[in-house]
Amino acid sequence: MNRRLLLLLFVLCGVAPGMTAAERLLRGPYLQLPAPRSMVLRWRTDVESRGFVWYGTSPTTVTNRANHPGRLVDHVVQLAGLRPATRYYYRLGSETNRFLTDVSGDFAFVTPPVPGTVQPVRVWAIGDAGTGTTNQANVRNGFYNLYRERPCDVWLMLGDNAYPEGSDNSFQRTVFEVYGRVFRQCPVWPTLGNHDAYSADSPTLSGPYYDIFTLPTLGQSGGVASGTEAYYAFDFAHVHFVCLDSEDTDRSPDGAMARWLRADLADNTRDWVVAYFHHPPYSKGTHDSDREGDSGGRLAEMRRNFLPILEAGGVDLVLSGHSHVYERSHLVDGHYGTSTNLLPSMVLNRGSGRPDLDGAYEKPSGNAPHRGAVYVVAGSSGHIGSGRHDHPVHWIGLNKLGTLVLDFDGAEANVRFVGDSGQVRDYFTIRKK
Repeated sequence: MNRRLLLLLFVLCGVAPGMTAAERLLRGPYLQLPAPRSMVLRWRTDVESRGFVWYGTSPTTVTNRANHPGRLVDHVVQLAGLRPATRYYYRLGSETNRFLTDVSGDFAFVTPPVPGTVQPVRVWAIGDAGTGTTNQANVRNGFYNLYRERPCDVWLMLGDNAYPEGSDNSFQRTVFEVYGRVFRQCPVWPTLGNHDAYSADSPTLSGPYYDIFTLPTLGQSGGVASGTEAYYAFDFAHVHFVCLDSEDTDRSPDGAMARWLRADLADNTRDWVVAYFHHPPYSKGTHDSDREGDSGGRLAEMRRNFLPILEAGGVDLVLSGHSHVYERSHLVDGHYGTSTNLLPSMVLNRGSGRPDLDGAYEKPSGNAPHRGAVYVVAGSSGHIGSGRHDHPVHWIGLNKLGTLVLDFDGAEANVRFVGDSGQVRDYFTIRKK
């Protein structure tokens, strides 16, 4: 090709020789690996480039700059030297000083406080959400409409995050294009579901799920280092979170994940403990936890092998998805068999947990072992199934769309199941004394 023709092609494409084509933002930004003094931002562009983040503590002082080395399509930039519990505004840009986002309250985050700080904490949990349907959008809007002023501090994904097979395209269509606003403001903490695992592998940490998310392996956000992104822990204020992989990691009682969980809970000093994983230990919805072979035995194995560890570590709430319904237990402890083996002594409070009905569930302060936990199945954030809802540990079961909102305020945790029209379909309180 002669030089004159090559120059003409550059001109027609709007790119001068030696310059880089202006990139377009295809994904994100989204927040990962939050810590009191750092935050990771990720995004995707249509062409390789050097990614830059400008940031500051007000919209008019977005002058600090960070970038990653090399030229990438999937950009990962860590902002370091931040202040705890501080709002930062940010915008994305390129090496040519072209900005990809505006400076506004939509592109802002608040760093976590120093671990152990007692302050209000809001958690949003969605399960089996990524269907790309009207149901998913309605559930999202129900949450947005009710909590518009303060969406969340912590965002949990309970697995089956991107149907049908957890491919990169599925994540783009059913996750990133649906929850853009939340991604820009609230760090997300996922767990692996069976549909995500169709294209991901936990032993090798490979596949779209592990490519998309940046998760702690070294205890960067609190908790004991797990050495893997498949399961991990993190802290936010006075709440300790434990994410387990019920799908694709060894679930034996003496395996690496179980050993790590014991060590992490033994080291924990936070006031509250929330655990989450995909397969529910108790369900009579679209899955039956009494059937030994349901989901390859995963429900039964998590119940037998991990609930004893969690309850010995003082867990307060255990969240799961997989069953496309909503189910919520009484305050229970020590039930590791089938529903026919439930003893009266295993139900520590048979009430509703509703302060305005028969009173909140009460526990002693701290993380004393075996003082009761509430188990919630929230697998209806994108579609609903059906079920008998007759497991004796459950206080309520609903074939309704919705998501979970957890509000921690000192010694009180208020949990709501919020429907697709923003209505509160269930609620309960745990109070520590």
